[in-house]
Amino acid sequence: MLLTIDTYFCQMDAKIIATAKQTIALEAAALHQLQDFIGDSFVQAVQTIHQSIGRLVVTGIGKSAIIAQKIVSTLNSTGTPSLFMHAADAIHGDLGMIQKQDVVLVISKSGESPEIKVLVPLIKNFGNTLIAITGNLQGYLALQSHIVLNTTVSQEACPNNLAPTTSTTAQLAMGDAIAVSLMELNGFKPQDFAKFHPGGNLGKRLFLKVSDLYNKDKAPKVLEGAGFKEIINEISSKMLGATAVISSNNEILGIITDGDLRRNLEKTENIYSLFAKDIYSPNPKTIEESTLAIDALEIMRTYDISQVIVVQNKEYLGILHLHQLVQEGII
Repeated sequence: MLLTIDTYFCQMDAKIIATAKQTIALEAAALHQLQDFIGDSFVQAVQTIHQSIGRLVVTGIGKSAIIAQKIVSTLNSTGTPSLFMHAADAIHGDLGMIQKQDVVLVISKSGESPEIKVLVPLIKNFGNTLIAITGNLQGYLALQSHIVLNTTVSQEACPNNLAPTTSTTAQLAMGDAIAVSLMELNGFKPQDFAKFHPGGNLGKRLFLKVSDLYNKDKAPKVLEGAGFKEIINEISSKMLGATAVISSNNEILGIITDGDLRRNLEKTENIYSLFAKDIYSPNPKTIEESTLAIDALEIMRTYDISQVIVVQNKEYLGILHLHQLVQEGII
């Protein structure tokens, strides 16, 4: 029976979905099994890295080298000084990267790659502690290493059981487990994370403060006796959609927003009879200028407001608008 084009493509779609799900299931099963390999050797490896006064040098060949680069990136960004050394380059001059007090982490599924067999004895001759992440506990790398972390997998997700897929996922997860364990030992806090991620939206969320965002030169304010026209002019000229209402000694009495003006226009026949004291909303939300911008956003979300008054020791300094958070990528 001949298949129609539509039937053919439906079957292909179903096969693609089934293959994808099987791949994820195999890798998930491998990660679940990886938990059984976390024990004394893992603790020894983490403590060795933590107590070292040198760096962690991570190396590998092929796909394992790519995993090694990612692990190094994670470690550096979470407070563990690390560097990547390609195993092939290492035996052609890059061994000079390794210093006497460094710990070396070698990643290899089989532990039998020619480059690894050349590299391992050289590292051991230097006197460095050698940690292995490998899926072959009887391989050359495992037998020659001081500490072995087992990442054995029963099957690659590749249909031919050849291309590194499940095994590299296990290597990556083991590296993450090391990094997070070191974060815990080092007491790594969000403030520390911000130091290593000053750029991009993530860094802004952790680093930028209200004082970095609000415009100190545009602090809209009127006295409680200000008339309607003066209020409109102040809000329009400062372009923050609101103005603070203050007393003669700079005490914050309230806030008037665009919405307050519109509501009063609808219900008042003679708007010029209104003064700031008749319009403002008392007890406005305030925030210290030293507060993180992300916390200012949380206040705006909680109270469903677009502006928050910036203060320092209760003194009025200005207004932070939601648009300023958007422009900086905080949202």
